[in-house]
Amino acid sequence: MKKILICILLVNFCLLQAVAQHVPHWQKQGSATQLIVDNHPYLILGGELGNSSASSQQDIERIFPKLQRLGLNTVLVPAYWDLTEAQEGTFDFSLTDQAIHQARQNDLRIVFLWFGAWKNSMSCYAPLWFKQDYKEYPRVRTESGKPLEIASPFSENVFRADCKAFSAFMKHLAETDGERHTVIMIQVENEIGMLESARDHSEEANRLFNAPVPDTLLKYLSQNRKTLHPWLAKKWQEAGGKTEGTWQEVFGADMYTDEIFMAWHYASYVERMIQCGRAVYDLPMYVNAAMNSRGRTPGEYPSAGPLAHLIDIWHCAAPGIDLLAPDLYDKGFTDWTAQYKLHNNPLFIPEIRLEPNDGVRAFYVFGEHDGIGFSPFSIEDAPDTSDYPLSQSYRKLKELMPVITRYQGKGVMKGLLFNQADKERILEWDNTLLICRHFFTLPWDARATDGSVWPEGGGLVIRMAEDEYLIAGSGIVVEFKSKEEAALSSAQAKLGEDGFVLKGEGEQATSVRWKGEKRIGIGSVDQVSIAADGSMNFIRRLNGDQDHQGRHARIGVDDFQILHVKLYEYK
Repeated sequence: MKKILICILLVNFCLLQAVAQHVPHWQKQGSATQLIVDNHPYLILGGELGNSSASSQQDIERIFPKLQRLGLNTVLVPAYWDLTEAQEGTFDFSLTDQAIHQARQNDLRIVFLWFGAWKNSMSCYAPLWFKQDYKEYPRVRTESGKPLEIASPFSENVFRADCKAFSAFMKHLAETDGERHTVIMIQVENEIGMLESARDHSEEANRLFNAPVPDTLLKYLSQNRKTLHPWLAKKWQEAGGKTEGTWQEVFGADMYTDEIFMAWHYASYVERMIQCGRAVYDLPMYVNAAMNSRGRTPGEYPSAGPLAHLIDIWHCAAPGIDLLAPDLYDKGFTDWTAQYKLHNNPLFIPEIRLEPNDGVRAFYVFGEHDGIGFSPFSIEDAPDTSDYPLSQSYRKLKELMPVITRYQGKGVMKGLLFNQADKERILEWDNTLLICRHFFTLPWDARATDGSVWPEGGGLVIRMAEDEYLIAGSGIVVEFKSKEEAALSSAQAKLGEDGFVLKGEGEQATSVRWKGEKRIGIGSVDQVSIAADGSMNFIRRLNGDQDHQGRHARIGVDDFQILHVKLYEYK
């Protein structure tokens, strides 16, 4: 009998372990962090619904079939506290259930966005019973003492009300989706941050601001001083590098110290929310940030949110957060993404302005930064046509998913993104250089020279072997040269419409004599498709005019393709 009981316990333990492994989770592969869904690495080819687009069952039923046609595999859906708990203590999950049902009907996954105590700083999605009782659930105050429609992160009552609703929401997901895993991740709150002032100036906030910095943070700074974000390291050292004292004594007396203080308390609040949610259903969880852009200062932008320069504060106060994600609506896409793909932060873009260039930007995120996902905002407003660039992009990225995830974190994949001003990038692997350019650096399309604004071109390159490359995307051209050849070559020759060099624009004579170094030639360029198991299927050989007689591999600006390139050497 004892042996039977032991066997039963072992079987139950194994079943629990299997279920735990089946729940969406993270794994490391080389330098990359991967999201695992149904035990396979998963790339979020997403779109976020507009703020009010999931507030009625009719809208959900209307929108979700369109999202499938657009090529998404994941939709980011708001979960509204005010509609979930309109009456205190009474929960209605009908919108949640309808979204999950429609996602299953349309072969989509869901990332739910908890619009709880804060959405874009404000507490606009808190229920009316919460808003009206401002004594029980106090607001933050500006330096002048003005109350704002922003719930106080210093109030235990605020936290308990928010956490109670969030825990009920997570419990409902566990009960209704714990086996199917339609829901793969949770965003906790939305674009947290203090406005008008860099920090809360309520009585409780002031008391804590004038108290010593918590030992936990001081120890973190000391133990991680070599890997701190450069901004924080510089600010701390310029204030003396102290390991005890008040916030102003440790970090200096300015608005950015106010921001650090506020970030600590926002992050501490979110950590408690995450632990409450995970106690009932352990899904991946992240936070998103409104950018500190356009020259604004804390309070002009949402101060103290999960911004790149505050990543150490957020990591220390909220170790349960899986990643800090940027919402991108400003120029400088490549610079912003580089700020958030850090050694301690995988890159996920939950919001970006919906525009045609998103198609190539998605390729760049996965190729350059081993990205987890990409998600334009207000996705339901995208054109419902199969040739929309994002739809074309997502179709190819779905094909490529088993290949991209196989090579993530191994140092053999790069992203490309070009525009009219930034039109060339050189990639280097061993003795091989890939000279990558915007497609319109070729003169064969009238839009390259007629004054048209160039659409962005971009894609990804995977080095599959020393002489074998996979190139995918749109609007790019790639040449291959050995380092020796590149050192002996002059600037790029200017070509005419017939593909030959313009008069007087060829390679200029050089006093450096060719020494017989090996050159790299293109053996073949094949357009391919990718099967579900990651194997390649031949579509057509691109030769002659299609690879400029063996000079390059290229993909036009109006198309998305996957090319397999084999190289060889000669002299």
